[in-house]
Amino acid sequence: MFRIKKLDIFIAKQFLLLFAGTFFICQFVLMMQFLWRYVDDLIGKGLSMTILAQFFWYMGLMLVPQALPLAILLSALITFGNLGESSELTAIKAAGISLMQAFRSLIITTILIAATSFLFENVIAPEANKSFGQLLLSMKQKSPELEIPEGIFYDGIPNCNLYVQKKDINTGKLYGVMIYRMTGSFEDAAIILADSGMLQSTEEKKHLLLTLYDGEWFENMRSQEVAGQANVPYRRETFGTKRIVLDFDGDFNLADASGISANAKAKSLARIYHDLDSIREHNDSVGRSFLEEARLGTMREPHLEKNDSLKAVNRAMADDMNLDSAFAKLSSEQKQQVIRQAFENARMMNTDLSMKSEYSRVLNRNERMHQIEGFDKITLPLSCIIFFFIGAPLGAIIRKGGLGVPVIISVIVFIIFYIFDNTGMKMARDDQWTVWFGKWLATAVLTPIAVFFTYKANNDSVVFNIDLYKNIISRMLGLRMKRNIVRKEVIIEDPAYEQDRAILAGVNRAIETYSQEHKLLHWPNPIKVFFRPGDDHEIAEINRVLEVAVEDLSYTKDKIILSELNKIPIMATHAHTRPFVRKELNIATGVILPLGIFFYCRMLRFRLRLRRDLHTLRQADNAIIARIEEAYLARTL
Repeated sequence: MFRIKKLDIFIAKQFLLLFAGTFFICQFVLMMQFLWRYVDDLIGKGLSMTILAQFFWYMGLMLVPQALPLAILLSALITFGNLGESSELTAIKAAGISLMQAFRSLIITTILIAATSFLFENVIAPEANKSFGQLLLSMKQKSPELEIPEGIFYDGIPNCNLYVQKKDINTGKLYGVMIYRMTGSFEDAAIILADSGMLQSTEEKKHLLLTLYDGEWFENMRSQEVAGQANVPYRRETFGTKRIVLDFDGDFNLADASGISANAKAKSLARIYHDLDSIREHNDSVGRSFLEEARLGTMREPHLEKNDSLKAVNRAMADDMNLDSAFAKLSSEQKQQVIRQAFENARMMNTDLSMKSEYSRVLNRNERMHQIEGFDKITLPLSCIIFFFIGAPLGAIIRKGGLGVPVIISVIVFIIFYIFDNTGMKMARDDQWTVWFGKWLATAVLTPIAVFFTYKANNDSVVFNIDLYKNIISRMLGLRMKRNIVRKEVIIEDPAYEQDRAILAGVNRAIETYSQEHKLLHWPNPIKVFFRPGDDHEIAEINRVLEVAVEDLSYTKDKIILSELNKIPIMATHAHTRPFVRKELNIATGVILPLGIFFYCRMLRFRLRLRRDLHTLRQADNAIIARIEEAYLARTL
C-alpha cells in the first residue's frame, strides 16, 4: 500500500518552494524575449494602460506551458544539488532508500504539473491566443502604413493583401507593389501591380488613401460570364497614377475575431482534429478544381472570328503544322501582333499560376500548422516529465546547489531542446520534413539523455569524471602514454639484475625474430582486419615478459637504469591488428564505411608506431644490459 512518508513530504516541500520561484523567473525571461518581437507594435501607438495590461496578461497565459518545463528542470537540479552538497542525499542512500524512491513524490508532482500544462495548452492557451491575436491586430491597425513589412504579404487591411518589395522608411514610399483585392470569392480577386506607391491615413482616420504609380489593374468580370462559355471576361487597365480609397478605421477598436478563431493556435486539441478533416477536404477540392482548369486550358478550342475558315483552323491544329514556316509567311505587322498576343497570354497565365501557387501554399501550410499545434499540445506537457528526469539525476550527480552550476546546465539543456524543437517546427511548417518527425525530434533527442542520466544516478556511476573521458579519447585517437618511474624512497630488496638481464636479452632476440617474420610497413587486408580473428599473441607475450623485468628493475637505485626504463615505450598489443578486442565491434565498424576507414587508418598508424617502439625498445634494453654488466655483475665475479 502506498503511504506518504516524511521523506516524500520533505523533498516535495523543497522542490515546490524552488519551483514557485524558478517558474516566475522563467516566465519573466520568456515574456521579455517575447516582448521584443512586438515592441514596434506598442511604441508610438498611444495605447492606454488597460490595453497594455491586457497585452501582458494574455502573453503570460500563452507562455505558461513553455515556462513549466524549464522551471521543472531548474528546480529539480537545485533541489537534488542541495541535497547532495549537504550530504543529505548520501544519508538517504545509506538508509537503504534508492534514488528512484526519493524521486517518488516528485514524479507524482511532475505528472500533475504536466497535466496542468496540458490543461493550459488545450483550454486556456487557445482562448488566450485568440484574445492576444485580436488585440495585436487592433494595435497594428492603428497605423498600418507603419506596419507594412518588406518581402511578405500583409493582410492587416480588410479585404486586401499587400506585397511590398522594398520600403523607404524616411519618405514612406513603397516600391514593387502587388495587391490582391478580395471583392468576393477567390475567382473574383483583382490584381494590381505598380512600380511604386504611397499609403496614408485620411484626416478623420476612417479611410486609407493608396496612391499608385506606373502600374496595371487585372480583374475577372464574373458577372458577365455567359453560361457554357469557356473564356472568362476580364478587365485590364494601365495607369500612370491611380488613387484608391480603402475603408479603414484608424481608431483603436477590437478587430473582428472571426479570422483569428480559424487560426490553429486558437483551437483545442479536439477541435483541431475535427477541423483537419474539413481542411483536407477543402484542399483536395481546390486541387481538383485547379487540375480541371488546367485540363480545360490545354483542351480549349481556339477562339474563332467571322473571317476564319474551318479549313484554316483544322490546318493550324494539325500535328504536322510547322509553326516557324507559318510565322515566317506573316507580314511585319502581323508578326508584331502575334508576338504581343503571345506575350499577353503568357503574362496572364504566369499571373494566374502565381496566384494559384500562393493560394495552394497557404492552404497546405494551414493544414500543417493544425497538425503542428496538435502535436504541440502533447509534446510540451511530455517535456515536463523528460526535463525532470534530466534535472533530478543531474543534480544528484553533480551535487552542486544554488544558482551557479544548475542555471548553466539548465540553460544548455533548454537551448538544445529549443534548437531541435524550433528547427523541427520550421522544417515541418515549410514542408521540408513530415510534421510528426519535426515535432517529435526534440523529444526523441532528450528522452535517451534522460534515461542515461537516470540510470547513471541510480547506480552511482561516474558521469562527469574528466580523467575517464580523457583516457577514452586518448585511446581512441592513439595518443601516447609515457612511463613515469621514479626512485623508491624505501627499497627492501634489490632487483635480480642477472635474471633481468637475461629477460631483456631474450626480449631483444624475440624482437629481432618478430621483425623478420612480420612486415609492419605492409598494408593488411581489410577483410582480415574487420571480419576475421587474429590477435598478435607474439607481441602480447613480448610485452608481458618485458613488463616483468621493468617492474623488478623499477626498485633499483641506479639513476642510469631508471632513466633508460622511462625510455621504454608502453606498447599497444592489439591495436595494430584490429580496432577492438571484441569481434562484434570490429564487424560493426567494418560495415559502417566512414567509421571503418577512420579505424583502418588508425590501425596503420599503430603499426608504424609499433615499428618505432620496437626499435626504441631494443636500444633501451641494450643500454640497460650494458649498465647491469658494467656496474653490478662485475662486482659478483
